[in-house]
Amino acid sequence: MLSATGIFKNYGKLPVLQGVDISIAKGEVVSIVGSSGAGKSTLLHILGSLDKPDRGQIMLNNQRTDNLSGKKLAAFRNRHIGFVFQFHHLLPEFSALENVCIPGWIAGKKKKEVEQRAIELLTTLGLADRIENKPQQLSGGEQQRVAVARALINNPSIIMADEPTGNLDSKNAKELHHLFIDLRKQFDQTFLIVTHNEELAQMSDRILHMKDGKII
Repeated sequence: MLSATGIFKNYGKLPVLQGVDISIAKGEVVSIVGSSGAGKSTLLHILGSLDKPDRGQIMLNNQRTDNLSGKKLAAFRNRHIGFVFQFHHLLPEFSALENVCIPGWIAGKKKKEVEQRAIELLTTLGLADRIENKPQQLSGGEQQRVAVARALINNPSIIMADEPTGNLDSKNAKELHHLFIDLRKQFDQTFLIVTHNEELAQMSDRILHMKDGKII
């Protein structure tokens, strides 16, 4: 469902990715692990079309993405890819419900349909009684679950998570690990996760190890 071949990326004279090949099947949970500076986050951002490779080709759902740009790229990313980052990036002036709805509204979907889907997701994630709360009224774990709901709102082909538990305590981190596995079972959702968390990696279907810009 996602494949990339020959991905190279330099920052100035510093080589960050050196010919990475990767393929992910629908419904897989795949973790990428490795030491800091191995290129994990750079690879995730390139696969998620947040950054461009210097060389290489990326296919997602039979669409080549590395040569898309501007509005076409933004629209494709909005429809097909959900993101969860270490920091939740929720908008503080909006409620949990509104934060989850935003990608759906950007996609031009009907307001009521988006809100209904958002309520269903927040309920599934155990936040039914928190939908009107603003981010500062939520715990760290709750904020991250709102971010997961937001990532799911447009029924993306894949969710890409960059150190999703890096800002959580061990209890909330463990809950988020199980949540990803439950979402895979419930929605056949595909996950690609960059993590330092060994426990989360071990729950994945596959672990890819990166070192010096290569998958080893």
